[in-house]
Amino acid sequence: MSGLAFKTIAIIGFGEAGGILGAELAKRGAELRTYDILLSDTGARDAMRAKAAAAKVEAAESHPAAARGADLVISAVTAASSVDVAKAVAPHLVRGQVYLDINSVSPEAKRASARMVEGAGADYVEAAVMAAVPPRRLKAPMILGGRRAKEVSAALNALGFDTEAVADTIGVASAIKMCRSVMIKGLEALTIECLMGARRYGAEKEVLASLAGTFPSMGWDKDLPNYLISRVAEHGRRRAAEMHEVARTLEGAGFEPTMAAATARLQDALVDEMREHRLAYSKEEQFSWSRLADALSK
Repeated sequence: MSGLAFKTIAIIGFGEAGGILGAELAKRGAELRTYDILLSDTGARDAMRAKAAAAKVEAAESHPAAARGADLVISAVTAASSVDVAKAVAPHLVRGQVYLDINSVSPEAKRASARMVEGAGADYVEAAVMAAVPPRRLKAPMILGGRRAKEVSAALNALGFDTEAVADTIGVASAIKMCRSVMIKGLEALTIECLMGARRYGAEKEVLASLAGTFPSMGWDKDLPNYLISRVAEHGRRRAAEMHEVARTLEGAGFEPTMAAATARLQDALVDEMREHRLAYSKEEQFSWSRLADALSK
Protein backbone atom coordinates (compact mmCIF):
# COMPACT_ATOMS: atom_id res chain seq x y z
CA MET A 1 0.00 0.00 0.00
CA SER A 2 1.47 3.36 -1.00
CA GLY A 3 0.66 6.89 0.04
CA LEU A 4 0.24 6.03 3.72
CA ALA A 5 -0.65 9.15 5.74
CA PHE A 6 -1.34 9.70 9.42
CA LYS A 7 -3.98 12.38 10.01
CA THR A 8 -5.41 11.18 13.32
CA ILE A 9 -2.84 10.13 15.91
CA ALA A 10 -3.24 8.68 19.39
CA ILE A 11 -0.39 8.80 21.88
CA ILE A 12 -0.56 6.36 24.76
CA GLY A 13 1.61 7.80 27.51
CA PHE A 14 2.00 11.57 27.75
CA GLY A 15 5.20 11.82 29.75
CA GLU A 16 8.35 13.51 28.49
CA ALA A 17 8.62 11.79 25.09
CA GLY A 18 4.88 11.48 24.46
CA GLY A 19 4.25 15.08 25.45
CA ILE A 20 6.94 16.39 23.11
CA LEU A 21 5.80 14.27 20.17
CA GLY A 22 2.17 15.27 20.73
CA ALA A 23 2.93 18.98 20.85
CA GLU A 24 5.10 18.82 17.74
CA LEU A 25 2.61 16.78 15.72
CA ALA A 26 -0.26 19.08 16.71
CA LYS A 27 1.73 22.01 15.30
CA ARG A 28 1.87 20.14 11.99
CA GLY A 29 -1.89 19.89 11.74
CA ALA A 30 -2.50 16.33 12.89
CA GLU A 31 -5.52 15.54 15.06
CA LEU A 32 -4.10 14.32 18.38
CA ARG A 33 -5.59 12.35 21.27
CA THR A 34 -3.80 10.96 24.28
CA TYR A 35 -4.37 8.74 27.25
CA ASP A 36 -1.99 8.59 30.17
CA ILE A 37 -2.50 6.61 33.35
CA LEU A 38 -2.24 9.87 35.29
CA LEU A 39 -5.52 10.95 33.71
CA SER A 40 -7.13 8.33 35.96
CA ASP A 41 -5.27 9.59 39.06
CA THR A 42 -7.35 12.13 40.97
CA GLY A 43 -4.22 13.76 42.32
CA ALA A 44 -2.58 14.23 38.92
CA ARG A 45 -5.52 14.43 36.52
CA ASP A 46 -5.87 18.22 36.39
CA ALA A 47 -2.17 18.78 35.73
CA MET A 48 -2.14 16.17 32.97
CA ARG A 49 -5.25 17.63 31.36
CA ALA A 50 -3.65 21.08 31.44
CA LYS A 51 -0.47 19.68 29.85
CA ALA A 52 -2.49 18.08 27.05
CA ALA A 53 -4.55 21.23 26.48
CA ALA A 54 -1.41 23.37 26.27
CA ALA A 55 -0.09 21.02 23.58
CA LYS A 56 -3.44 21.14 21.73
CA VAL A 57 -3.94 17.42 22.32
CA GLU A 58 -7.30 15.99 23.34
CA ALA A 59 -7.20 14.08 26.63
CA ALA A 60 -9.13 10.81 26.32
CA GLU A 61 -10.76 8.90 29.17
CA SER A 62 -9.19 5.50 28.43
CA HIS A 63 -6.82 3.53 26.21
CA PRO A 64 -9.67 2.46 23.90
CA ALA A 65 -11.08 5.99 23.65
CA ALA A 66 -7.68 7.33 22.59
CA ALA A 67 -6.90 4.57 20.10
CA ARG A 68 -10.32 4.16 18.50
CA GLY A 69 -10.29 5.37 14.89
CA ALA A 70 -6.70 6.68 14.98
CA ASP A 71 -4.60 6.11 11.88
CA LEU A 72 -1.51 5.83 14.07
CA VAL A 73 -1.27 4.77 17.71
CA ILE A 74 2.06 5.59 19.36
CA SER A 75 2.94 3.74 22.56
CA ALA A 76 5.26 5.89 24.66
CA VAL A 77 5.02 4.41 28.15
CA THR A 78 7.47 3.00 30.68
CA ALA A 79 9.40 -0.16 29.91
CA ALA A 80 7.50 -2.03 32.63
CA SER A 81 4.13 -1.03 31.13
CA SER A 82 4.89 -1.65 27.47
CA VAL A 83 3.37 -5.12 27.03
CA ASP A 84 0.45 -4.41 29.38
CA VAL A 85 -0.50 -1.34 27.35
CA ALA A 86 -0.39 -3.32 24.10
CA LYS A 87 -2.63 -5.90 25.75
CA ALA A 88 -5.08 -3.17 26.82
CA VAL A 89 -5.16 -1.42 23.46
CA ALA A 90 -5.04 -4.39 21.04
CA PRO A 91 -8.70 -5.53 21.41
CA HIS A 92 -9.82 -2.07 20.28
CA LEU A 93 -7.66 -1.91 17.14
CA VAL A 94 -8.84 -2.80 13.64
CA ARG A 95 -7.31 -3.50 10.26
CA GLY A 96 -5.67 -0.43 8.74
CA GLN A 97 -4.44 1.06 12.01
CA VAL A 98 -0.71 1.21 12.75
CA TYR A 99 0.64 0.68 16.26
CA LEU A 100 4.08 2.26 16.68
CA ASP A 101 5.90 1.00 19.78
CA ILE A 102 8.71 3.43 20.71
CA ASN A 103 9.36 1.94 24.15
CA SER A 104 12.86 0.87 25.19
CA VAL A 105 12.26 -2.82 25.78
CA SER A 106 13.75 -6.16 24.76
CA PRO A 107 13.09 -7.80 21.39
CA GLU A 108 10.96 -10.46 23.08
CA ALA A 109 8.79 -7.78 24.75
CA LYS A 110 8.30 -6.16 21.35
CA ARG A 111 7.39 -9.52 19.81
CA ALA A 112 4.85 -10.18 22.56
CA SER A 113 3.21 -6.82 21.88
CA ALA A 114 3.31 -7.45 18.15
CA ARG A 115 1.47 -10.76 18.51
CA MET A 116 -1.39 -9.05 20.34
CA VAL A 117 -1.65 -6.08 17.99
CA GLU A 118 -1.41 -8.15 14.82
CA GLY A 119 -3.83 -10.68 16.27
CA ALA A 120 -6.40 -7.87 16.30
CA GLY A 121 -5.74 -7.17 12.61
CA ALA A 122 -3.74 -3.94 13.01
CA ASP A 123 -0.13 -3.46 11.92
CA TYR A 124 2.67 -3.37 14.49
CA VAL A 125 5.90 -1.45 13.86
CA GLU A 126 8.67 -1.29 16.43
CA ALA A 127 10.75 1.84 16.85
CA ALA A 128 14.03 2.25 18.69
CA VAL A 129 14.72 5.85 19.67
CA MET A 130 18.46 6.29 19.28
CA ALA A 131 18.96 9.65 21.04
CA ALA A 132 17.28 11.69 23.75
CA VAL A 133 13.95 13.14 22.58
CA PRO A 134 13.96 16.56 24.36
CA PRO A 135 16.74 18.34 22.45
CA ARG A 136 15.85 17.03 18.98
CA ARG A 137 12.11 16.58 19.49
CA LEU A 138 10.58 15.05 16.32
CA LYS A 139 14.08 14.81 14.85
CA ALA A 140 15.27 12.36 17.50
CA PRO A 141 16.51 9.54 15.24
CA MET A 142 14.47 6.34 15.24
CA ILE A 143 15.04 3.02 13.54
CA LEU A 144 12.02 0.92 12.62
CA GLY A 145 11.23 -2.75 12.14
CA GLY A 146 8.18 -4.64 10.97
CA ARG A 147 6.33 -5.73 7.87
CA ARG A 148 5.26 -2.17 7.06
CA ALA A 149 8.33 -0.42 8.45
CA LYS A 150 9.39 1.16 5.14
CA GLU A 151 6.06 2.79 4.32
CA VAL A 152 5.50 3.80 7.94
CA SER A 153 8.96 5.39 7.94
CA ALA A 154 8.07 7.41 4.83
CA ALA A 155 4.77 8.56 6.36
CA LEU A 156 6.46 9.54 9.64
CA ASN A 157 9.23 11.42 7.85
CA ALA A 158 6.58 13.36 5.93
CA LEU A 159 5.36 14.57 9.33
CA GLY A 160 8.85 15.72 10.33
CA PHE A 161 10.28 12.61 12.00
CA ASP A 162 13.76 11.27 11.32
CA THR A 163 13.23 7.52 10.91
CA GLU A 164 14.84 4.70 8.97
CA ALA A 165 13.49 1.21 8.36
CA VAL A 166 16.17 -1.36 9.21
CA ALA A 167 14.25 -4.67 9.16
CA ASP A 168 10.98 -6.18 8.05
CA THR A 169 10.84 -8.40 11.13
CA ILE A 170 10.25 -7.47 14.77
CA GLY A 171 13.20 -7.52 17.17
CA VAL A 172 16.13 -6.30 15.10
CA ALA A 173 15.61 -2.58 15.74
CA SER A 174 15.21 -3.08 19.48
CA ALA A 175 18.24 -5.39 19.56
CA ILE A 176 20.33 -2.65 17.93
CA LYS A 177 19.28 -0.18 20.62
CA MET A 178 19.61 -2.63 23.51
CA CYS A 179 23.08 -3.85 22.51
CA ARG A 180 24.25 -0.29 21.89
CA SER A 181 23.06 0.64 25.39
CA VAL A 182 25.48 -1.88 26.90
CA MET A 183 28.23 0.45 25.69
CA ILE A 184 26.59 3.87 26.03
CA LYS A 185 25.05 3.46 29.46
CA GLY A 186 27.92 1.25 30.57
CA LEU A 187 30.28 4.12 29.81
CA GLU A 188 28.14 6.40 31.97
CA ALA A 189 28.31 3.90 34.84
CA LEU A 190 32.07 3.44 34.48
CA THR A 191 32.54 7.20 34.54
CA ILE A 192 30.59 7.52 37.77
CA GLU A 193 32.54 4.76 39.47
CA CYS A 194 35.89 6.00 38.14
CA LEU A 195 35.49 9.69 38.99
CA MET A 196 33.58 9.37 42.26
CA GLY A 197 36.38 7.16 43.54
CA ALA A 198 39.10 9.44 42.17
CA ARG A 199 37.46 12.47 43.78
CA ARG A 200 37.52 10.82 47.20
CA TYR A 201 41.29 10.37 46.83
CA GLY A 202 41.90 13.83 45.36
CA ALA A 203 43.16 12.18 42.17
CA GLU A 204 40.52 13.25 39.64
CA LYS A 205 42.70 15.77 37.76
CA GLU A 206 45.37 13.21 37.09
CA VAL A 207 42.85 10.53 36.16
CA LEU A 208 41.08 12.83 33.69
CA ALA A 209 44.40 13.97 32.21
CA SER A 210 45.39 10.35 31.69
CA LEU A 211 42.06 9.53 30.04
CA ALA A 212 42.39 12.58 27.80
CA GLY A 213 45.85 11.46 26.78
CA THR A 214 44.70 7.94 25.99
CA PHE A 215 41.46 8.99 24.22
CA PRO A 216 42.24 12.53 22.98
CA SER A 217 39.13 12.93 20.82
CA MET A 218 36.52 12.07 23.44
CA GLY A 219 36.60 15.18 25.62
CA TRP A 220 37.64 13.78 28.99
CA ASP A 221 39.40 17.08 29.69
CA LYS A 222 36.33 19.05 28.61
CA ASP A 223 32.62 18.51 29.29
CA LEU A 224 32.29 14.76 28.66
CA PRO A 225 32.41 13.75 32.36
CA ASN A 226 29.69 16.25 33.26
CA TYR A 227 27.52 15.09 30.39
CA LEU A 228 27.85 11.36 31.09
CA ILE A 229 27.15 11.66 34.81
CA SER A 230 24.35 14.19 34.32
CA ARG A 231 22.41 11.67 32.21
CA VAL A 232 22.24 9.31 35.18
CA ALA A 233 21.61 12.09 37.71
CA GLU A 234 18.64 13.28 35.67
CA HIS A 235 17.21 10.03 34.28
CA GLY A 236 18.87 7.28 36.30
CA ARG A 237 15.72 5.40 37.24
CA ARG A 238 14.46 5.28 33.67
CA ARG A 239 17.89 4.34 32.36
CA ALA A 240 18.15 1.56 34.93
CA ALA A 241 14.79 0.21 33.74
CA GLU A 242 16.12 0.15 30.20
CA MET A 243 19.25 -1.67 31.32
CA HIS A 244 17.10 -4.37 32.89
CA GLU A 245 15.56 -4.77 29.43
CA VAL A 246 19.07 -4.89 27.99
CA ALA A 247 19.84 -7.73 30.40
CA ARG A 248 16.75 -9.61 29.20
CA THR A 249 17.86 -9.03 25.62
CA LEU A 250 21.27 -10.56 26.29
CA GLU A 251 19.77 -13.47 28.21
CA GLY A 252 17.51 -14.13 25.23
CA ALA A 253 20.63 -14.38 23.07
CA GLY A 254 22.28 -16.80 25.51
CA PHE A 255 24.66 -14.32 27.18
CA GLU A 256 25.10 -13.63 30.87
CA PRO A 257 24.36 -9.87 31.23
CA THR A 258 27.15 -9.15 33.70
CA MET A 259 27.86 -5.56 32.66
CA ALA A 260 24.25 -4.64 31.88
CA ALA A 261 23.05 -5.84 35.29
CA ALA A 262 25.86 -3.98 37.07
CA THR A 263 25.08 -0.80 35.12
CA ALA A 264 21.42 -0.97 36.18
CA ARG A 265 22.41 -1.42 39.82
CA LEU A 266 24.78 1.55 39.73
CA GLN A 267 22.20 3.80 38.06
CA ASP A 268 19.57 2.92 40.65
CA ALA A 269 22.13 3.34 43.43
CA LEU A 270 23.06 6.87 42.35
CA VAL A 271 19.41 7.91 42.29
CA ASP A 272 18.88 6.34 45.73
CA GLU A 273 21.93 8.09 47.14
CA MET A 274 20.84 11.45 45.73
CA ARG A 275 17.42 10.97 47.31
CA GLU A 276 18.96 10.08 50.68
CA HIS A 277 20.97 13.32 50.54
CA ARG A 278 17.91 15.26 49.34
CA LEU A 279 19.64 16.19 46.12
CA ALA A 280 17.78 16.70 42.85
CA TYR A 281 18.95 17.30 39.32
CA SER A 282 18.18 20.86 38.25
CA LYS A 283 17.83 22.07 34.68
CA GLU A 284 18.17 25.61 35.94
CA GLU A 285 21.86 25.38 36.78
CA GLN A 286 24.90 23.95 35.03
CA PHE A 287 25.59 20.41 36.16
CA SER A 288 28.89 19.63 37.86
CA TRP A 289 29.87 16.04 38.56
CA SER A 290 32.46 17.13 41.13
CA ARG A 291 29.89 19.22 43.01
CA LEU A 292 27.57 16.21 43.09
CA ALA A 293 30.43 13.97 44.29
CA ASP A 294 31.22 16.40 47.12
CA ALA A 295 27.57 16.65 48.15
CA LEU A 296 27.25 12.87 48.27
CA SER A 297 30.35 12.54 50.42
CA LYS A 298 28.94 14.68 53.25
